Order: sequence, then C-alpha cells, then structure tokens
Amino acid sequence: MFAAIYEFKTHPNQVLEFIEAWEALTLLLREYEGALGSRLHQQGDNNFIAYAQWPSLEIYEAAGNNLPEHATHWREKMRKACESITTLHQLNVVKDLLIHPSK
Repeated sequence: MFAAIYEFKTHPNQVLEFIEAWEALTLLLREYEGALGSRLHQQGDNNFIAYAQWPSLEIYEAAGNNLPEHATHWREKMRKACESITTLHQLNVVKDLLIHPSK
C-alpha cells in the first residue's frame, strides 16, 4: 500500500468551496482511479492536511487519465480555493493499525 500526504492552504473566504471540491475529487479518484480514499484534517482556519491511500505507487502515479470530464470542474474549484497545494510526503505503508469502521 502507498500513501501521500498533502497540505492545502486556502483563501480565507474559500474554505467551504475547498472542502466541497476535495470531497468530490476524492470520490471520483476512488471510483475511477482505484484510490482507497482519503482523510482531511484542519489545522487552524485555512490550513488543511490530507492523507490519501492507494493500492500501490504505480496506481498513484498513473492516476488522472480515467477521470470523467466533470472532474475538471472540481479540480479548478479546488485550485481557485487554495493559495497553495503541496505534496508533503509520498510513503510506503509498512503497518496499518487504523480502525476501519464499516459505514
């Protein structure tokens, strides 16, 4: 398993727009690209950290080509809502001890 950690710094008046776009893109990546999902954490008013899991580095690196056309809307909405988007870490998962509650 592979994980990526991202930092998003939003414009002060764009937090809700960012969260909406992040959620929509995460769901599209799960459905069309094989992503395992993501968690979004807030640190202060306009700083967010997301942790995303993928089955492998290869699937992560290939992601983006299978998304439907309307994903472009969500990507643009996210970019406009953020001052910066940074990939902080790309990591191989060694052990996974998180509890995965059923929904």
